[in-house]
Amino acid sequence: MHADFRVLLDACVMAPHGLCDLFLRLAETPRLYVPCWSARILDEVQRVQTDRLEPPWPKPRSDHWRREVEAAFPEAIVEGYEPLTAVLGNSEGDRHVLAAAIRGDADVIVTFNTRDFPADSLAPWGIAANHPSEYLNVLFSIDPVVFVSKLEQIATCRRQSLEEVVSRLSKTVPTFAQNVASQIGLRLPA
Repeated sequence: MHADFRVLLDACVMAPHGLCDLFLRLAETPRLYVPCWSARILDEVQRVQTDRLEPPWPKPRSDHWRREVEAAFPEAIVEGYEPLTAVLGNSEGDRHVLAAAIRGDADVIVTFNTRDFPADSLAPWGIAANHPSEYLNVLFSIDPVVFVSKLEQIATCRRQSLEEVVSRLSKTVPTFAQNVASQIGLRLPA
């Protein structure tokens, strides 16, 4: 499978490590979507990693993460979007996100902050804003076999069970975690 559906990942989706790991693996061959983001979004992710996460990441670890992400997905970076921010009607603090989605030719913005992207501000550009749980459920429905294989890769890499990986995801994307657990027969802790 080789999906070419472009999706902009907001910083709030890339900051939680487990969620970011899943989204990035789903963008690797065989990919279920094509990711995009801006340097500003990656800057925001790094600020969250080093200033807001508990425990915070040391700067060298955050810098390493960014180098690896940029090396793995060089085509994901969107540039030249800044002039668009002046004409956008969504939340002022997230106009750069919508502008990057427009310039990056994305069809969807995946964000926890869907309220910052009202439908009337997205409609002229043919873009939708989806909560990560919602979008993960879409990707799972496209190809459950590929999706589960990506979850199994994470489990192997972390030396955890599939149940443990999905259980940890339930902290950030509970609706998705419950759906995938019921679809593949996992029992998550209450």
